[in-house]
Amino acid sequence: MTPLTVRPAAIDDLPALQPLIQRAYRGDDARAGWTHEADLLDGERIGVGELGAMIADPAERLLVGFDGDRMVGCVRVANSGGGLAYLGLLCVDPRLQAGGYGKQLISAAEATAHQEFAADRIEMTVIDKRAELIAFYERRGYAQVGTRDFPVLVDPPLHMVVLEKPLG
Repeated sequence: MTPLTVRPAAIDDLPALQPLIQRAYRGDDARAGWTHEADLLDGERIGVGELGAMIADPAERLLVGFDGDRMVGCVRVANSGGGLAYLGLLCVDPRLQAGGYGKQLISAAEATAHQEFAADRIEMTVIDKRAELIAFYERRGYAQVGTRDFPVLVDPPLHMVVLEKPLG
């Protein structure tokens, strides 16, 4: 496993980052990886403006991972308050998945949540139909603690499984 260099995203990263996120979640080559949602949803996953707002928000950290000079993935950490942080937007280029990059990005997100937001626990949500992805997070110490409605109305309806992990 190649160690990643992980750092906060900069505005200059967005022209490369937004297409990487799209490829990983819903793009034509998303199916090359195993963490995509292309069979469930289509359209733009997130826009450059939304990513820029994350970078500007002091209660969020958008982290990007590099293998050498190549951007390979990202993860978002948000301070939810009360010792809770939120991990989201985790993605790795679909052609590079299963190489340990996701695990490194999760570790960086957890450390960021603990160090920068004084979080003692972190949560995430995963589409309920993604059993293999839920199992991946459970192997990393996350436990299912509930469900939430999917943030937009889709047919058939989707729900989000809430997973939480204590931080040391």
